[in-house]
Amino acid sequence: MSTGAWIAVIAIAVALAFGVFRLLTDGRFRGTKELHVAHEDHAPEPRAWDAVTDALGETELGERATLVQFSSAFCAPCRATRRILGEVAEIVPGVVHLEIDAEHHLDLVRRLDILRTPTTLVLDGVGKEVARASGAPRKEQVLSAIPTYDLES
Repeated sequence: MSTGAWIAVIAIAVALAFGVFRLLTDGRFRGTKELHVAHEDHAPEPRAWDAVTDALGETELGERATLVQFSSAFCAPCRATRRILGEVAEIVPGVVHLEIDAEHHLDLVRRLDILRTPTTLVLDGVGKEVARASGAPRKEQVLSAIPTYDLES
């Protein structure tokens, strides 16, 4: 086989591996990172909700959970995520969906370490981040990430 054919085979293998990786990780909720805030010994634990209200002003926090979606204008997966999170907020009592335009809130994006759109943060009833997903999650994934929500109910 020629050198060009080997390069093509390697390129295809790398592309397939990357595709499988994205398939397995896109939209999956995982644990959260600590907020990038200066900690004092006596300061309360920083909450993601505090960062959101600092950037947006007063907004509504859900009793059970708040689904904070970071989107951008030309993001096709963002539209699907908006629809799914809106449906979840309608069917689960005490859940609120809040969409934030990442391009207009870059300070908030940096503070919460948002790397891509769509990114969804799941905040509990007191505003602490409990899970996050990069990419478009499925409805079942969102429902299972909501604190104290059982998929069977």
